Amino acid sequence: MATATRVSFGTLDGAPAEAIELAAGALFARILPFGATLHALHVPDRNGEAADVLLGYDDVQSYRDRPGWYGVTVGRYANRIAGGRFTLDGVEYPLEINNGPNHLHGGSDGFDQRLWHVAKVAADEDTAWVRLELYSPDGDAGYPGTLHASATYTLDEDGLTITYRATCDAPTVVNLTNHAFLDLSGIGEAMAQRLMLHADQYLPVDATSIPTGERRAVADTPFDFRVLRRIGAGLRDGRDDQIVIGRGYDHNFIVDGTAGALRPAAVLACPASGRVMTMSVTAPGLQLYTGNFLDGTKGGKDARLYRQGDAVCLEPQAFPDSPNRSDFPSARLNPGESWQSVIRLTFTLADAAA
Repeated sequence: MATATRVSFGTLDGAPAEAIELAAGALFARILPFGATLHALHVPDRNGEAADVLLGYDDVQSYRDRPGWYGVTVGRYANRIAGGRFTLDGVEYPLEINNGPNHLHGGSDGFDQRLWHVAKVAADEDTAWVRLELYSPDGDAGYPGTLHASATYTLDEDGLTITYRATCDAPTVVNLTNHAFLDLSGIGEAMAQRLMLHADQYLPVDATSIPTGERRAVADTPFDFRVLRRIGAGLRDGRDDQIVIGRGYDHNFIVDGTAGALRPAAVLACPASGRVMTMSVTAPGLQLYTGNFLDGTKGGKDARLYRQGDAVCLEPQAFPDSPNRSDFPSARLNPGESWQSVIRLTFTLADAAA
């Protein structure tokens, strides 16, 4: 029997806080209403020993005081918007500039910094789930239109499904994703793990991490993850200007197949633990980020200091700067339409280390 339980979880800004704990089979997940955050995900290794495969903080207040994007829901627009502005139907909308000259992840008061409403917590024989909802008014963080958003986390014995939905009352842009920092070893050795991406092309970026517009083939570059390979193999390849610009990987890959259909996007495998995660998505793109700005200045769970290489982010999303690019898949949402993005994480085990 799967279970879904609301539990006390410290305090947030002096008020009691809660978490929702989901359990199904050997898997366990903890969700925080603050930021609609995936706080913990416990997965067994080949010996049956479970470990938390996510970076994060021990307490909810740290997500407010020391934002680091650990497992949060980012929005209204994930990733960057060039120059902190975009034009929609002839009207220019200025946004907060919070990442060099650009707007990142909805700004410093994005959806990750909001207390989402717990709309439903339930479980049946096989699955446990929680649905969180957020009301974002017209003009919120500079974005047009009122947005009603929801994030549903559903756990079963095979994995976790995250479903984002949104509707609006005026034309706007939307791009929600989960920003989990993944480490299948559970001990901070992500760069030795193997990654495979279902992507023949990626988007090169300029010096401020905005896509140039080119769609570059991954073949014969450090960005070729079409077969399982060690993440760290090309991480410090100074011969590739894109690795230099990003200080590692911080790039959008174009997921093979038809956007909107749930299809395989990535496989992450840890030879040491035997854990294997398969990710399927409906989004057109997948941002690969190797924690390039984790510099050991922020203590996380169990007082660990997080550094580059401790985890990897796989962020399904619309292409960066899509609101300013007519040649990219549209991130526009109109009244009467319903936007949805599904992320499915399935966990299996490999028999032996390789």
